[in-house]
Amino acid sequence: MVVKKKKTTAKVEAVVLDEEKLHKLIASLSVDGGEDGVRQVAQTLQTCLELSEPVQQIQLVKKAGSQLEALSAVEPDGALLQACLHALSLVYTSLQAKNPLRRAIASALSSAPAWLQEQAVSSLSACLSDCLSNPTSERCPHIVDTIVACLDGFTLGERCINKLLPEVLQFLHKGLSEYLHQNSGLTGRHIAQAQLMHSCLAAVKASVLVIQRSQGTISAGLQADQNRCRLEDTLSSLLGCYTHILTDEEFVQSVQSTAGLAVVLLIRSVMGCGDEVASVVCSLLRSLAPGLDSAPRWLKPCCEGLCASGRPPGVSLYLCHGALAMLSWKGALPGPQWERLLLLVPNTLLDLDVSIKESSTAMVVARVLTLWSSAALDCLQAGGQPCPPRLQQSLSGGSELQRHLLEHIYSHWEHPLDGVRHQTRSLFRNLLLLHQHANPSVSDPAEDPYVAELTRSLLGLEWHMRGKYGSLGCLVELYGAGHLLHIRPELPSCLVGLMGDQTLAPYASDLLERLFVSHKAQLASEAGAADETATRDWMERWHQTWVTPLLQVLCRARLDQTTYILDYFLPKLLRCSPSSLAHMVQALQDTTPPCSQGPSGSRGALGALMTCLRAARAQGVVPSSKEGLWGGLVPLALLQQALVHKHDQVRMDALGLVCESHRSTEAVTSQEMDLIRHFLPPNLNSQAPGVRQQTVSLVKKLLCRMKDSALLLQKRLIQEREQEQRDGDQHTLHLYKEFLRWLCVRLLEVLLPGSSFSKCLTALHLLCLLGELFTFSTGPDVFALGEAVTSAHAQNVLYCVASNFLEVKQLASTLLRQLPPPAMGLQVPERTRRILQAALDLSTSTKPFDSVTAAHLLHLLLHQPDLGLALLHCAQEQGLEFRPPSLPTQPSEAVVLELNTLAVVQFLLRCLQSEVSRSEASLLQAAASYPLYGRAHCITAVLQHLNTESLSQTEQWRRVVSELVAVCYRMSDVVSPVVQSSSPEGLIPMDTDSETTAGLQRILQEIQPRDTNDFFTSARELDTAHCDHTQTRTPHTPSLNTGGEGYRVTAQMVLVCCWRSMKEVAMLLGQLCQSLPLHTQSGLITEEQVEGVGLYFRQQLLQSRHRGAFELAYVGFVRLTDMLCRSGSPALQQLPARWLSEVLEEVKSSDPSSKLCATRRSAGIPFYIQALLSSEPKSSSCSLLKMTMRELIALAEPSAGGTTDSSTVPQVHALNILRALYRDTRLGENVIPFVSDGMQAAVLGFTSPVWAVRNSSTLLFSTLITRIFGVKKGKDEHSKKNRMTGREFFTRFPALYPFLLNQLEEAAATVESVSGQVKLHPSLFLLLLVLSRLYPSPMDGSSSPLGLALFMPFIIRCGHSAVYRAREMAARALVPFVLVTQVPSTVHSLLQELPAQPRPGIQHNHIHGTLLQVLFLLRSYQTDSHRPLPAGSGITEGLHQRMWLASRHNGCEVTRGAFLDVLVCLCGPKISLLDDSEVGDLRREALSILMASELVTPDSSSTAPGPGGTQYLLSLARVALSASVEIPELWGGPGPASRLLRCLLQCPQYEVRELALEGVLRRLQEEEEEEEEEKKRRPEWLDQTTLSNLTGLALHETHPQCLAKVLAVLRVLSSRGELEWRDGADLLSQEEALLRLLALAQDSAHSVELHCAALTLLSQLVVQLVNSNPQGASAVACLAEWGSLVCSCCGEEQPVEVKLTAAEVLVSCTATVLTSAHLPLGLSTSLSLWRSLFTLLQDEDQDVRDSASDFISNVPAPLLRTDVTGASVCPPVALDSGVGLLCRLFELWGQTPAGVLALTEWLLGDEDAGEEAVADEANVLDEEDFLFEKGDLNLWAEPVQWVKLLHGHVGSLILASKRTRAPGFSGPDQVHRIRTLSTRARTQALGSQRALDSLPALPQFSSTMEHARLLLRHQRATLALDVLERLR
Repeated sequence: MVVKKKKTTAKVEAVVLDEEKLHKLIASLSVDGGEDGVRQVAQTLQTCLELSEPVQQIQLVKKAGSQLEALSAVEPDGALLQACLHALSLVYTSLQAKNPLRRAIASALSSAPAWLQEQAVSSLSACLSDCLSNPTSERCPHIVDTIVACLDGFTLGERCINKLLPEVLQFLHKGLSEYLHQNSGLTGRHIAQAQLMHSCLAAVKASVLVIQRSQGTISAGLQADQNRCRLEDTLSSLLGCYTHILTDEEFVQSVQSTAGLAVVLLIRSVMGCGDEVASVVCSLLRSLAPGLDSAPRWLKPCCEGLCASGRPPGVSLYLCHGALAMLSWKGALPGPQWERLLLLVPNTLLDLDVSIKESSTAMVVARVLTLWSSAALDCLQAGGQPCPPRLQQSLSGGSELQRHLLEHIYSHWEHPLDGVRHQTRSLFRNLLLLHQHANPSVSDPAEDPYVAELTRSLLGLEWHMRGKYGSLGCLVELYGAGHLLHIRPELPSCLVGLMGDQTLAPYASDLLERLFVSHKAQLASEAGAADETATRDWMERWHQTWVTPLLQVLCRARLDQTTYILDYFLPKLLRCSPSSLAHMVQALQDTTPPCSQGPSGSRGALGALMTCLRAARAQGVVPSSKEGLWGGLVPLALLQQALVHKHDQVRMDALGLVCESHRSTEAVTSQEMDLIRHFLPPNLNSQAPGVRQQTVSLVKKLLCRMKDSALLLQKRLIQEREQEQRDGDQHTLHLYKEFLRWLCVRLLEVLLPGSSFSKCLTALHLLCLLGELFTFSTGPDVFALGEAVTSAHAQNVLYCVASNFLEVKQLASTLLRQLPPPAMGLQVPERTRRILQAALDLSTSTKPFDSVTAAHLLHLLLHQPDLGLALLHCAQEQGLEFRPPSLPTQPSEAVVLELNTLAVVQFLLRCLQSEVSRSEASLLQAAASYPLYGRAHCITAVLQHLNTESLSQTEQWRRVVSELVAVCYRMSDVVSPVVQSSSPEGLIPMDTDSETTAGLQRILQEIQPRDTNDFFTSARELDTAHCDHTQTRTPHTPSLNTGGEGYRVTAQMVLVCCWRSMKEVAMLLGQLCQSLPLHTQSGLITEEQVEGVGLYFRQQLLQSRHRGAFELAYVGFVRLTDMLCRSGSPALQQLPARWLSEVLEEVKSSDPSSKLCATRRSAGIPFYIQALLSSEPKSSSCSLLKMTMRELIALAEPSAGGTTDSSTVPQVHALNILRALYRDTRLGENVIPFVSDGMQAAVLGFTSPVWAVRNSSTLLFSTLITRIFGVKKGKDEHSKKNRMTGREFFTRFPALYPFLLNQLEEAAATVESVSGQVKLHPSLFLLLLVLSRLYPSPMDGSSSPLGLALFMPFIIRCGHSAVYRAREMAARALVPFVLVTQVPSTVHSLLQELPAQPRPGIQHNHIHGTLLQVLFLLRSYQTDSHRPLPAGSGITEGLHQRMWLASRHNGCEVTRGAFLDVLVCLCGPKISLLDDSEVGDLRREALSILMASELVTPDSSSTAPGPGGTQYLLSLARVALSASVEIPELWGGPGPASRLLRCLLQCPQYEVRELALEGVLRRLQEEEEEEEEEKKRRPEWLDQTTLSNLTGLALHETHPQCLAKVLAVLRVLSSRGELEWRDGADLLSQEEALLRLLALAQDSAHSVELHCAALTLLSQLVVQLVNSNPQGASAVACLAEWGSLVCSCCGEEQPVEVKLTAAEVLVSCTATVLTSAHLPLGLSTSLSLWRSLFTLLQDEDQDVRDSASDFISNVPAPLLRTDVTGASVCPPVALDSGVGLLCRLFELWGQTPAGVLALTEWLLGDEDAGEEAVADEANVLDEEDFLFEKGDLNLWAEPVQWVKLLHGHVGSLILASKRTRAPGFSGPDQVHRIRTLSTRARTQALGSQRALDSLPALPQFSSTMEHARLLLRHQRATLALDVLERLR
């Protein structure tokens, strides 16, 4: 019987036996007539065998089964009955695994009556015995399956196996031996090896099953006299096989693990369950042969084989697993040896912890430890008998075993493998349970010192350690949330605060869920069955604990910090307590008006409300919307406001609330559709990819709901219902149809030329969704969306294919295939021809993205039946010989696609062949006019869409493939001299190799670079008329009237042509090898071709020098290696291994003369090796990877014989290749075992005298740091997120412990130098860098074998280095090695090393290093400990005694500064680390030193500061700042404070002034936040003199940063009240101050910071001036200049900071200047400011737009439209509202005519821009033909939409003015301006129309940008003419 295995379900197939057997069987069942039962069974079976329909066969077998069951014991025909049973048995044993027919036969045989059972067993045994007696290697797996099937719930089968037990075991032994023999010959053949491993695993599993089910038979057999020896031999042979598997590391883990189970099971089966078994297993675990005496004599030798010395460490692991899984641990233990075994297992596993390297083995260790903890729990829970005291003691908390297990948990809870982390958490939970069971008397966790201490230590750990969350969760589960909240009441808000971090959010939310669910249950159980008031009380407590902190964070925190609250936390909270939603909504609507904003950048109460409602609706907590209210909770207007809110996330939450629903068939209401109509237009153009993704995803949910509910409504309409119901359903469907039509048309309309990338992308995504869910059909469909699609719409989608953005191209291409064919119009031959011609033209364009457009257009045409004719037409035009294959009549779609693909490939191939021939003559001409890569790209793209499995034109395809491969090689030969030259970017030949040089010389003859660099800057003209390459040509500028065609060629063009051609060759060859079937019968590509392609890739990867070329060759090569591995050909399967060994040999023997590139990080060599290794299947033993890593590490380590040329080059290559392999994510965890060796090679590489080796070592080292500690999360170099405990680090990389320690000792020994000479050990920096990433584990005791204590003395000694950076690194590295509790004692001992008074011979390097270590330790204590230093630590006394170091007695300014920094650390903060009396004394001494220092009493003799002088002054300034600005009240009041501040501001060093001003500004801003509510007043510490100093400084400071800070300080002060401006003794008026500041702002454009500060302060003063006198403001002369300055800051080219400042300025003056009824700045300036605001609202930068859109909230309420609230809105809405507001202001100012004309000018565009455009059109040929065309600067703004918006508002304004009969447009000035504008508009319209007409056919593809620009100019002119027409 043949059963084809399917992956998903077992497939039933008919009986298939060889014919002879089948005829015999049928004949044996043939009977004549008769009605007795046996004959009926025989007939049924005969019919069954004659049929070929499998399902019928099953039914007949079942029928035969019931007939057998009905037989009585006195049936006559014994032979016939025997034949029936034989037939069933034979069929059973011949069936494949998992065939349902086999199960049916088993059921039939089992249903035989009791008297027949023995016969059935005999019959089945005979068949099985027959199978077992002559097995072939092909039949082996099948027989193993049959044995397993007999034991799978089939009683008769089990009896058979027991009956044939010796034969079965013998067979399994033979099979396993055969597999073991085969395995040794399969090296390098991964697929065959994987299949063998699978068979081997099945055989071992089968043997385990057989032994498990035959315990009794085995025991009886070993007791019996006869056959005993045979059974013993078989069992010992089996044990020998298992031993071989366990000790051979070539076997995969799953096989070894099962063999471990089998060993223990076999021993147990032989020896029973007594104490001896445990004794033997203990001996096996400990690898001690003497302990095996209790084993039977025949078993002992096999067991001794397992105890051999030097066995792999994995053997103990698999035996531990076997002992736990195969021995019974439930109930009381049989004896003391069992207890010993139970305690031996964890110790054995923990010993393995350090010796294993593979992550997969670490996974098994973790799993087995968890298994052990479960077994120990089973022992402790054994009812009846008490647990042995020793065991109880060992398993309770605090015991040595528990301590070791906790250490294992702490070092693995952040393991990179998810499974290890999960098992670690389970182990922790089981340890707590073990402790609970071992100490049943203590139930309250507070009274259990072990649990209380464990909880405290876990809570004390830092929150970035992800492992602690799971452990705390276990504590919550077992002891309740109250236990944790009692110890740490602020836990909820702390965890909610962590939700902003993406890496921690899932962990924090899981812990939060456990906490609040447990807390709620605890509160409820405490309250009991109380009344409603009590329930309300405890719910209120629960809300206070969990909901209040959540709402605070939602309202106040930055948006990016709250994203994950919505994803992870809120849904869980609402699931736990749905009633809390009402509490949230109430709280958010009560505290503040919902439209009020939170702090800048937060979502505010409205956003928080949307977040809560969205989560609730998605959870099904909110009811559907009722009329006017959302779920009865929120006004609809509020929701509309949220849908256009400024913040992305608020809009997304509001949209989520509308679209998401708990029920997928809930009808979409008309309100919801209206809200989408309100949301979509302003939100289509979103720059943030995340927002676009969310928008599409949420709208998809709504559309799916619409589709599902529409189906439901249609069903309901069919079923008879009352009329009213039917009308309602009909109406809903009609609303759906209207909405979908609106959506479809709206989205198609925005795809105009000039639409922004983001808008096109969103619209196309949504249109593809519509096509997918509703289809664009035009038939009798309910929605018939196709009817809404016009031909113009389809054209716009087609032109989107020309977009520069790949994603837009792809989506447009997908959508085009969904649109209705009539709209596309491709059935018109002329149209198909034009698009085909455009595609062919684009495929030879020199702009790289054009070839992608060409490929998409060709893909679109592939489905058109008449494409062949169009191709023929193009071929005739080009004079190509080409005959397309003819289509049969009425061909299927697949045939059309295949033949069209063939035709296109043949056509492109002909073109490519001719172009390659021409490029062989002149590469320059090819680069300029037909770069080859476009054609090759199109061929690759076209082939991708072909189903190569079912091709009809095989012969033609084979020819095409051969030609393609040949043309690829030719292309490569043409361009490879460039990419393989030593300097491809500049084509300067440095190669000594004669072949390469010849090729290069030919190109250089053509290009003729001279000594000047003009070759790289200016284009070189090639005259097409002369092709003589030898004559020298001079570059000349082309004039327009030259007759011949000219080519511009730049070095960039040549290089791009070459490397892109290489890329396309690689992609095409990769595609051919990967997708085409091999040429065995019907294949298209031969093995020789595949091998040839492999050799080609080898040459390219090993010899290319250009990164683009070899990186992309790598992509093609990876495709090839994947295919080699999966191919059925043994020869191809072995190629990767062969190539790998060849390249490694080449690397080993390489020297400076080698062709391999030793620069450019070894160029393509690492890529080549990476591709070969990553093709190795993950499930294999990774032998190639292991071999390669070992060889490379041996090469990378410094050679014993010193450095020579022959050892340097291989070492450099090895380091570079290792770097690539450690970075390769696909090799994943498999490279981890080699990290230690790689780290050693990198550190030792630093000691090499050769620069190349040191450079490669640096790169390898940085890669390894990332591999070990993870990718850097955030900008902080010293962030705690990328760190690891010392225990975890050295547990995972044990070899690094002695290595780093020895290296550090060596480095520290070179540091001390009495002479003060600089001796820098090369590895010191690396060692300190690694060590600074480690920190002590919470469980690190002093006894720890891998503790960090040994490193400390060496790190402290490194702090004495003569190199400043080394001292700083040593101080940083010391911090993690000192536990928080040890900081005070360590600081004290370090201070004791400092000299107590000055003496000769002091080493200042030592002093500085020690002070830095003290400083870093104190700072870390400050951040980590949150408590003061313990009293009596001796630190204050130590500092008092060494105070001379800060005074002038110490001549070294560097150490004086360092000592002062220590003082600042202790005396600076408001809450000090010392107690009040100690810190008071220190501050007094510090103040006296300060007053005597150079800052207050400068030294007249010294001029410029010496080395370290500036740092010293800055340290002094920090002390002074603390005393004068930060906390003057704690330093002795205002007296010294104001004097110190004056000294700081007048200090000659600008760094000191800058620091002082930063401090003042920070303090003022803090006070501003504190005093928000109170009346703002001047702070006490700022006296009048200091104010005068500040204003004087603003007028005379020369340093730009200081000046910017002064202006920022004055801005804060001026916002509190009017400033008095003094210049020395002179008092300046406001106008004078304004003029001085205006001049400063105009002259400060060179410094962005200063420019922004000056503009902000100036604008603040202008606003104050206008506020004080709105009518008289226009008299102030400088206001117009201020206006033009602000406008100049809004230009596109300005830096973002300047534009942001301009936006803030415009927002701040909205109420006072822009919307004032008095028009204080006059119409012209006001209009300029408004226009600048609109420019900013369309800026490229989102922050600028968002900032500018805030102007809406400053507009006086009466001026706003009724539908616009003063809340923050998104920029598109702000822009629309802004233009409308300006139109209303024109009416208010009485300036409607002037306003209309000004807006018309805006509509028409700038005059100068118009002239430029005309000039551009004249000089189209003259412009530089750039290869990578830069488009507009602004990718967000959409001039087309802006023009339409303006036109709409101007039209409304004209209508309004006509209605109100305002003074008209008849004045002479107006008439003249209307005429001028009309003339300009007409000229512009005609000019742009002419230019459009002169563009080539389909200009949307050939000159996309030019076409869009001209179209916009034409539209502007047309709309302006329309407005002017209305005015007449």
